[in-house]
Amino acid sequence: MKQLVYLCGEYPRATDTFIQREVAGLRMAGFHVETISVRHPSVREQGSKEQAREKQNTYYLLPCSLLRLARNHLGLLFQSPARYFGALKCAIKVRAPGLRSFLYQLFYFAEAGLVVGRMRKRSLSHIHSHAPDSSGFVAMIAARMGGFTYSMTLHGFGIFSEPNRWRLKEKIEASLFTICISQHGKSQAMLWSGRACWDKLHIVHCGVDTGREEIRNHEGRGRNLLFIGRLDHVKGLPLLIEAVSVLKSNYPDIHLDIVGDGPERADLQSIIDSRQLEKEITIHGYRSQKELQAFFQRADLFVMTSFFEGIPVVLMEAMAHGVPVVAPRITGIPELVEDGVCGFLTIPGDSGALAESIASLLNDPGKRNRFASAGRRKVETDFDLNNEIKRLAGIMRSYLG
Repeated sequence: MKQLVYLCGEYPRATDTFIQREVAGLRMAGFHVETISVRHPSVREQGSKEQAREKQNTYYLLPCSLLRLARNHLGLLFQSPARYFGALKCAIKVRAPGLRSFLYQLFYFAEAGLVVGRMRKRSLSHIHSHAPDSSGFVAMIAARMGGFTYSMTLHGFGIFSEPNRWRLKEKIEASLFTICISQHGKSQAMLWSGRACWDKLHIVHCGVDTGREEIRNHEGRGRNLLFIGRLDHVKGLPLLIEAVSVLKSNYPDIHLDIVGDGPERADLQSIIDSRQLEKEITIHGYRSQKELQAFFQRADLFVMTSFFEGIPVVLMEAMAHGVPVVAPRITGIPELVEDGVCGFLTIPGDSGALAESIASLLNDPGKRNRFASAGRRKVETDFDLNNEIKRLAGIMRSYLG
């Protein structure tokens, strides 16, 4: 049985259900996967029963007493001074400029020692890091310190927006292999790595289970819009609120459900109140996967306004449910949504174009049904969870065998 650790900065989070599905899928495929998280997820990122079960089986590095930390690191130092100081040298070498970055690298080094201690106790020898920004440093340093191998999955905004700060090139070069969730992501990894590394870059989509979803049948004039996701600046939600404000006069019964939470929630609610859209827009906070089904079942459209994404899993889920989508023409989204076939791709940052695309679909139930059927077929063909897990398992077996 292949044994490995999945390392995350915060796990499990409501916004990262795709990681939980991936872990569960690999376990079903015969892998022994243990999860390590640097920190506990915040209260607003918790709540579902699925998360509670996964949290019970996750090992958390922090909080950690100074005595435990010291004992762990002294043990590693005496066991292998060369590896220990080699890992410290690696941590310092890959830091970004500045005193603050230097201090953070020392924190990552300290956390890496805890990872090594846990892995040796559990007889594990490979680390896979999701969203490898800060936790990616921990994984890389831990692999050096413990004599392990490590790999990572590259998603979207965080790592690609500041590749020099997060030392993307060095992380790819040191990894055993690197998973990219889209062709766009792979191209960015190729841009920031040497040509000798390109053969170990592999595309594995985040997938969804399409077997149980019923396709929504659309009739009459639509009114219900849906957004699900983290309420963060990168999501561009003020543009969606502006579009609803524009559409309100011609669609007096229009309603937007925003399902999610995050740092922008209070600001978004303030915009809604200032536009007097309290009846037209409702922010619901996070909901469990079971509760989300009701939102998909009554949605006429799923809308995104992000400035940067990988390939959003929630967009796949909407398409799997037969909900036509309107999304920005950015990054990996065109690999999922074919414009005019299974949804509309809009000009990013243009609330006017967004409102026009929404109105076009609200007025045309036939088009919504055509988009719904085509979207479901696209997800079944290219983004099926079981197929993607098989692909990932095959890649891992080839490297870890």
